[in-house]
Amino acid sequence: MPLTRKAYRAAILHSIADPAEVGIEASYEYFEDGLLVVDNGQISAIGHASELLPTLPADIDITHYQDALITPGFIDTHIHLPQTGMVGAYGEQLLDWLNTYTFPCESQFADKAHADEVADIFIKELLRNGTTTALVFGSVHPQSVNSFFEAAEQLDLRMIAGKVMMDRNAPDYLTDTAESSYVESKALIERWHGKGRLHYAVTPRFAPTSTPEQLTLAGQLLSEYPDLYMQTHISENLKEIEWVKELFPERKGYLDVYDHYQLLGERSVFAHGVHLCDDECARLAETGSAIAFCPTSNFFLGSGLFNLPMAEKHKLNVGIGTDVGGGTSFSLLQTLNEAYKVVQLQGARLSPFKSLYLATLGGARALRLEDKIGTLLPGTDADFLVLDYNATPLLSYRLKQANNIAETLFVLMTLGDDRTVLQTYAAGALVHQR
Repeated sequence: MPLTRKAYRAAILHSIADPAEVGIEASYEYFEDGLLVVDNGQISAIGHASELLPTLPADIDITHYQDALITPGFIDTHIHLPQTGMVGAYGEQLLDWLNTYTFPCESQFADKAHADEVADIFIKELLRNGTTTALVFGSVHPQSVNSFFEAAEQLDLRMIAGKVMMDRNAPDYLTDTAESSYVESKALIERWHGKGRLHYAVTPRFAPTSTPEQLTLAGQLLSEYPDLYMQTHISENLKEIEWVKELFPERKGYLDVYDHYQLLGERSVFAHGVHLCDDECARLAETGSAIAFCPTSNFFLGSGLFNLPMAEKHKLNVGIGTDVGGGTSFSLLQTLNEAYKVVQLQGARLSPFKSLYLATLGGARALRLEDKIGTLLPGTDADFLVLDYNATPLLSYRLKQANNIAETLFVLMTLGDDRTVLQTYAAGALVHQR
């Protein structure tokens, strides 16, 4: 296979550490006139154009962007494929919203043709918004996951997904059994996990919709395949937390349910965590588990405000999630806009560099993939974006007033959306062009 080497010239910015741990200045690298060199789908060099250009062959293909910023691809640590068709559904909080909108919408995924159609729309939306890796809930139907992975494999995307396990407290047309969920999940794992850049996540929807038998088998799958992911929901809504107490009176609390069934671990991602206490944050951190912070969804469903400073205090891994369809946008730029407000409402501040970290390296660390994605360091996958400073008239005008990269980044996160993403690259291939 011939060596394919390309270079991309623009302003370049990426996170290299968590600002909460090393301070803002040491947390990122910025090249005002930068060069990114890609060899066979991986990054081989990053630096100042003036320093790198003399080291490259004269005939190398260089794409030069004006008024643009290259960043790592965004990482969405919590999103639902089957809810694409009901995003922006009016007027309910979590439990009523599930029954009124979500379950009927998810029932359509019994049909493989429908699953194929939505998987195509869903992946195009991710890429249009600059999301190159996502941790995805399917529906209870195995075909939802097959459709998603088939579409992702064609583009060589790094994606993680799983079939929902749900054997109680849901409509009959949408439940599996403890045994069938185990058998179907195992077949999907054997088919997809580790194939190309695809990974499988064991996916009990949340504690109220799984029997103890099903949660036991979810834990068994994790012990049988040590590098699997686990994704579920936790402490999103106060009524949900009360419900968990009623269903599992023998457990200390919501997290303890999952802990008891051995679902905590280095590749376990719990969505929301809005109402976690200090002890639960400490236990999540101790087990290497992560939280997906979903500000847009938490606002939209009236769930509450995630306590990011508390998570930082416990050195808990946190990624950002759009949580479509509870969240109302596939755009992680828009999601970071909401995250800023969540932190503001708690009397704290979210720096644009911490936001960049959450959407890139923080998400990669939550997924234990920081050696492959989340930065632009040599040796990582060439998953990156080109953000256009002139995407809209207002953005263009506002960025002309920006005095430094911090201000530029913050404006991109407040005024930016899918229109800001000029191009998305995955494994060095152009997978979206605005």
